[in-house]
Amino acid sequence: MKNQAFWLSLLDKNRWWRWALMVGLFSIPAFGSMETSTVFWETLSSAYVSVSVFVGFTLLLFYTLEHFLKIDTGHFLHKYKKYQIPMAALLGSLPGCGGAIIVMTQYSIGRVGFGGVVATLTSTMGDAAFLLIAKEPITAAGVIITSIIVGIISGYAVEKIHGYDFCRINTAGGILQNFAKSFHFEHLKWPWVVLLIPGIFLGFLSAFQIDIDTFFSITGFEVFYGSTGAVFSLFLWFINPSTGPSITNRFEGETSEYVWDKTVVDTCFVTVWVIFAFLLFELPILWTEFDFREIFTTLGLLLPLIGILIGFLPGCGPQVITTTLYLQGFIPLSAQIGNAISNDGDALFPAIAISPRAAVIATLYTAIPALIVAYGYFFVFEHSA
Repeated sequence: MKNQAFWLSLLDKNRWWRWALMVGLFSIPAFGSMETSTVFWETLSSAYVSVSVFVGFTLLLFYTLEHFLKIDTGHFLHKYKKYQIPMAALLGSLPGCGGAIIVMTQYSIGRVGFGGVVATLTSTMGDAAFLLIAKEPITAAGVIITSIIVGIISGYAVEKIHGYDFCRINTAGGILQNFAKSFHFEHLKWPWVVLLIPGIFLGFLSAFQIDIDTFFSITGFEVFYGSTGAVFSLFLWFINPSTGPSITNRFEGETSEYVWDKTVVDTCFVTVWVIFAFLLFELPILWTEFDFREIFTTLGLLLPLIGILIGFLPGCGPQVITTTLYLQGFIPLSAQIGNAISNDGDALFPAIAISPRAAVIATLYTAIPALIVAYGYFFVFEHSA
């Protein structure tokens, strides 16, 4: 009866957009040319092998340490109040949006000040960090460190102006427990995990520029394995009743199996956006043979501002797309830096739900350092080049 109810829930009218996305996505190889189909499956494979496996590995490592070391981040923030803003900035800098969401929930119950909110929303890069780390780890390290420093400075400055309890509205949590109750695909996560473990090895081979097909002496092995992992991740995201990623924080009674649950949900969620972002540029280039760099090179001085403005859009999707633009060479690093500082990723959704005024004001504050740092980098390193 439970399984029947679950499968019937897939027909719920509120899920129409997932159906539309999946049908539209797989219509591309089904009705497209042979060349289009080849690019489609290669793109899905690249998204999984180059990004998804690293997301899964990173999240599993972080969630495991958090669980077995009994790390209660909220209690830690409250106990060491003097160092709260630097810790909030560090939490925000963690790949994904979990660290920033932790800070927002702790702010709502009085354990974190408004400066901590600004620090974490300034330093967070959201799920786009996974993509940048996988493709350009040295650049990612520079962007993340810059975001942390800017977040700390911004946090102290804003708290000096507004005080510790600015905009606070006390709210009870419960999002984690709701997520745990809504997880209905426990029996499907283990095949996904089995696929992920060797996928991590393939990801490291790819990162070190080792041809996977040559390594295994099997032609087409990378595309087959990677696209299989990508399709499975898409399927798990599709059947998951939750609308977004879980929240990276412990709660009383959390089991070790829940660590796997969160890893699967969050990795599949990121995978969907990465696939979408990759296809958004690979297919138009194939179909039109037009170099989109020509559009962006004419914008010049406006590019950092565009990156910053995109950062105001809630969710990690627009930010993943922006990072893809940078990695594809469409926008300069200054625009990527501006976006990394101004964006709040998925943390903005619960932030607005928990304390809308604080979330909006803190987000607007991130624009100031984003403009200063992005245009500073632009004029010093890029404008004269």
